[in-house]
Amino acid sequence: MGYKSLADCVVDLEKHGHLIRIKEEVDPYLEMAAIHLRVYEKQGPALFFEKIKGSPFPAVSNLFGTIERSKFMFRDSLPKVKDLVTLRSDPVKALKNPFKYAGSALTALSALPLKQSLFKQTFQKTTISAIPQIVNWPMDGGPFITMPQVFTEDIEKPGVMNANLGMYRIQLAGNEYIQDKEIGLHYQIHRGIGVHQTKANAKGQPLKVSIFVGGPPSHPLAAVMPLPEGLSELTFAGALGNRRFRYFRDEEGFVISADADFVITGTVYPHENKPEGPFGDHLGYYSLTHPFPLMKVSNVYHKKNAIWSFTVVGRPPQEDTSFGALIHDITGSAIPQEIHGLKEVYAVDAAGVHPLLFAIGSERYTPYLKERKPQEILTISNHILGKNQLSLAKYLFIAAREDDENLSTHHVAEFLSHVLERIDLRRDIHFHTNTTIDTLDYSGDGLNSGSKVVFAAAGEKKRELQKTLPTDFKLEAAHALASAGILSVTLAPYTDAASAKKDIDLLKEHLKRNNLVGLPLVVVCDDAGFLTEHINNLVWVAFTRSNPAADIHGVDDFIQDKHWGCNGPLIIDARKKPHHAPELIKDEAVERKVDRMGEKGGPLYGII
Repeated sequence: MGYKSLADCVVDLEKHGHLIRIKEEVDPYLEMAAIHLRVYEKQGPALFFEKIKGSPFPAVSNLFGTIERSKFMFRDSLPKVKDLVTLRSDPVKALKNPFKYAGSALTALSALPLKQSLFKQTFQKTTISAIPQIVNWPMDGGPFITMPQVFTEDIEKPGVMNANLGMYRIQLAGNEYIQDKEIGLHYQIHRGIGVHQTKANAKGQPLKVSIFVGGPPSHPLAAVMPLPEGLSELTFAGALGNRRFRYFRDEEGFVISADADFVITGTVYPHENKPEGPFGDHLGYYSLTHPFPLMKVSNVYHKKNAIWSFTVVGRPPQEDTSFGALIHDITGSAIPQEIHGLKEVYAVDAAGVHPLLFAIGSERYTPYLKERKPQEILTISNHILGKNQLSLAKYLFIAAREDDENLSTHHVAEFLSHVLERIDLRRDIHFHTNTTIDTLDYSGDGLNSGSKVVFAAAGEKKRELQKTLPTDFKLEAAHALASAGILSVTLAPYTDAASAKKDIDLLKEHLKRNNLVGLPLVVVCDDAGFLTEHINNLVWVAFTRSNPAADIHGVDDFIQDKHWGCNGPLIIDARKKPHHAPELIKDEAVERKVDRMGEKGGPLYGII
């Protein structure tokens, strides 16, 4: 829909039964987040909070809480936007089917940003402390903006068409920030804003930053969209929202989104940082306190009747899961078209997205040989791990399309089984050591530092996976079959690397006493039973609590010509480590308060 504002969207969603109002006053400290989380768990409606303690502004959350609601908001524009993305990724398609794509160029042209100064009069000024001070988790370092659109320009190529619009979290208060004058700007590696700050630093110039909150829902979606090269986020926002991205510049030269509800402007000076965090993040743990760029606030603008937009970040699935599903629906074919031979790639949401990738590629290098093995898919895996944010992946499982035309990366248990049935543990495990991993992942040996591993599988089945443990299977440690071919084992809590080596060596000896043919993977953990409850628990624990180079072991393992392999089962030590960040735990008192809201007569009765 061509929403002119966030308020238009709220009215439309409420009219069609996709939004409810919370009329009683709510506390932005933990309570609003707890309500959001509970409603999201039930796949409930969007939430409009009319009265927020300590703030004159209302707020909305869970707009993108279901894929159905997300598609409803863009029901008039999704088909043409998909065509636009496809055309940018593969222009030859326009030559092959000119009538189908005839409108795509017109869509892009009509979506170009529109400079309009008429909107200047619609904005008023406020302060950072007047904004809803929403804190999601008990150990968070302060209130954060969780749905920002952060705008920066390239100082070498100024102008909105060369700008970057990204979603990077913003700490509004706490730590060492001077109230109402300073805020924290957190962005991870491999982000467009980093390129802009690097150029500004090189010239010794401050970087101008504008932070937009609210506006039509196409704007925050554009800020997280992995777009093909040459397709501007602002143009995409215009195309998706059926309304050109309107902007103007204020007296200090900052770009203002004319349709945003709030705009915070400020500058980031070279090498000026302050501690930011901790913050409960999407891996299901806290990202800890680290130095990040300091933004000195110039102005805080808001529209009349402005609505604050927020989400809650935590262990998946969360609202950003639906975000991701919508993104995949729009751009699903873009990345495979950019990497020759790649058919599918999926960042596994249940594992926190970046830690785990599944991929399917072609395996055509030696079709004249009877025995097939990973070759082309290894080349493809190198492309994947060198591609944009995919380069932050820690585990990559890749299979060959030729082995199963119906295989899907989105069916987690089935895909894992397919790989484990075919992988040669002596040959098909490939490590990348001392490299970069996701900023939010604390399983490595330092911030942004760790290792990667590729599990490649092609050819005929090499084993049938155990779906039940044999009656004669014996192991002293508590254990359970977490999934087909995957054994979870509880060992004593991890203390240090030396003790861990002894634990694993002893486990190897015990495992050798059993028939292990159908058990190619063993996950060592703190609670084997937890991993059996749901496949999501298995992938979350196994791939967020391990650093491949340090925590992968194997029965009868060996190194030959610098290549590591094993003759028996692969072992992943996924116990919590002393250097890991703490996991997210809800506040019990706040949870009981939300329980009461779900009772008869409460605002959430019938929803939670």
